[in-house]
Amino acid sequence: MTFAEHHPGISADNPLVSILIVNYNVKDYLIQCLRSIEHADHGILYEVVVVDNASADNSMDDVVPLFPWVKWIQLSENIGFGRANNKGLEYCSAPYVLFLNPDTIIARDTLPVMVRYLKEHPEVGLAGCKVLNPDGTFQLACRRGLPTPWASFCKLFGLQSLFPNSRVFAGYNLTYLSTNETYNVDALIGAFMMGPRDLILNMGGFDPEYFMYGEDLDLCYRIQKAGYDIRYVHETSIIHFKGESTRRSSINEVKVFYDAMEIFARKHFGSSAIFLWMMRIGISLRSVLERIFRRRINALIMVADVVSILIALLTATWIRFDSPFGFPEYAYPLVLFAVPAVIVFSLLGVGEYVEHTPTFRRSLLGLLIGSFVLSSLTYFFKEYAFSRGVLLMTIAFTGCSMLLSRGMVQLYDSWRGRNRIRYIVVVGITEEASAMIRNLQTVEHRHAAVVGIVSTEPFTESSFSGIPIVGTVSMLNKIVRDLKADEVILADPAFTRDQAMVLMQRCAQSGARFHLATDYSSVITARIINDVSGIEPTIIQAPLLNFRNRIAKRIFDICLSAIALVVILVRILLVRKGAVQQWKRMLGVLQGKASVVGLFPDGKNRQAGKPGLTGLVQLAGPDRLDAAAIESLNDYYVEHYTLALDADIVIKHLLGKHRGKYSS
Repeated sequence: MTFAEHHPGISADNPLVSILIVNYNVKDYLIQCLRSIEHADHGILYEVVVVDNASADNSMDDVVPLFPWVKWIQLSENIGFGRANNKGLEYCSAPYVLFLNPDTIIARDTLPVMVRYLKEHPEVGLAGCKVLNPDGTFQLACRRGLPTPWASFCKLFGLQSLFPNSRVFAGYNLTYLSTNETYNVDALIGAFMMGPRDLILNMGGFDPEYFMYGEDLDLCYRIQKAGYDIRYVHETSIIHFKGESTRRSSINEVKVFYDAMEIFARKHFGSSAIFLWMMRIGISLRSVLERIFRRRINALIMVADVVSILIALLTATWIRFDSPFGFPEYAYPLVLFAVPAVIVFSLLGVGEYVEHTPTFRRSLLGLLIGSFVLSSLTYFFKEYAFSRGVLLMTIAFTGCSMLLSRGMVQLYDSWRGRNRIRYIVVVGITEEASAMIRNLQTVEHRHAAVVGIVSTEPFTESSFSGIPIVGTVSMLNKIVRDLKADEVILADPAFTRDQAMVLMQRCAQSGARFHLATDYSSVITARIINDVSGIEPTIIQAPLLNFRNRIAKRIFDICLSAIALVVILVRILLVRKGAVQQWKRMLGVLQGKASVVGLFPDGKNRQAGKPGLTGLVQLAGPDRLDAAAIESLNDYYVEHYTLALDADIVIKHLLGKHRGKYSS
């Protein structure tokens, strides 16, 4: 039997449809997809073109030998979904082209149904079929409406979810339409779109400005504007394992999606400033809400603290003045905003709510700072110095409330710890990592599960010590979020503390604990110290990465730059030489592009620190230092940063300038 007889649907001569697949790190899904194509109805002659977007999972070496009839195109870098498809279009020869994701399975009748439909309906420029999730449910994104300002607003703020059957509110995902009818839509999903190849080429293919997401919507919109229909065809279906390629990459898919929507809005609705404004506001709010949700326990504690401060203030006022609103009328509502604001910002200043789960130790420190600030303010605003007794009672009552709320959180964590499996990701494919996994599976088998292995370099195997390899360290942030990991253990001896610190900072928003440990006992020790003090002993974080230090430094920069801008403005008015350049540099500080005190450029990529107008290197004179000395001084500044150090450098800079030692 010849190869053509064994594969009757495949034809290098006169195929009717070219199936174009872009692969990235999903070789297991790609194999599954190609098998489904092989087993499909062979009434249609087809060819398959696979573009590999520089996968790190050894896709080409492992999959190419299994499917010699596929046209393989290997790229040296990940150029994005749209550009990779455009590259593959150059190798497609059939009159129809099907853009197909590798994480899909097509039905036996998918190709003949779709080709027949396009032949019978020449007015259709692109057609898509019913797309199902692996559990058989309908995937909403497979047919969509245009993201008009109103549709985008309803999608971003949840009105579509509240009213899914409303034509008014559900215009984005068209949930008011039946999934078992065929009709025109505005957009299809890039996982499955079929259309005439010549038309798609004439439209210029996908817009390369999009890296991922949005390019399918953009192509559909351009084809519609050219006078063709975009059609949802319900007669056949595929299964789509949504998001597998992005799950195995370092891409922040939420950010990339919203960036793509902004590109689309700017490109096609650029004349509507209101639409762009609504889109940006919606994206910003959605991003803030997602961050709050990830830290929802801390956010709830903050809300509870504000409520408890207000209740404590009203109670203390009632005890002192026989009325909860016993202060003079002019004090309200300012006092009800000022007192909670000062205390909450003091708590934020000591790291509460943002660095770790709230603890009473930090809360007490923040309360003491807040009470000091409030007491100090009464000396400057004597008309608000109503009663020190009210302030003391407010702080005392708030402290009791915080003790109760923190205690409840710790009880909840303790209960959850006894009744919940802790998910662990191990980084490293080494003997130490293997021993770590054995210990975790033996000692903590009832309370912990190793859910994935992360490799430090491109990998060829699919598993290690019986645990699936889920990606490389470049993807760690996304892996931790997708697997909802509680702990990350860096078990490769090659890791340095600096490298560990960089990875921990990248994954800071996930809330996962990081341990740099090659033996199980070190992990146990680190957990105990972390529970008691909130400090991870295996990874010493640079002070400049600390939230409260970043806030303090930013305030320091704003205050100094604001004062300096006023002084420089006077110099400009007096036509002083160099004043304009000084103004521009200081304006950069105010905008956050630089810092008053910071680093001198040395080519080293650091997670913390901005270029500075002055600094340790600038004080010493960069012309007198070699590269190693400059790097050493920059490292010292990052690793030993304090606000006092900044103040010392500024004073020395001003004194040196006054003596003519330093140039500005």
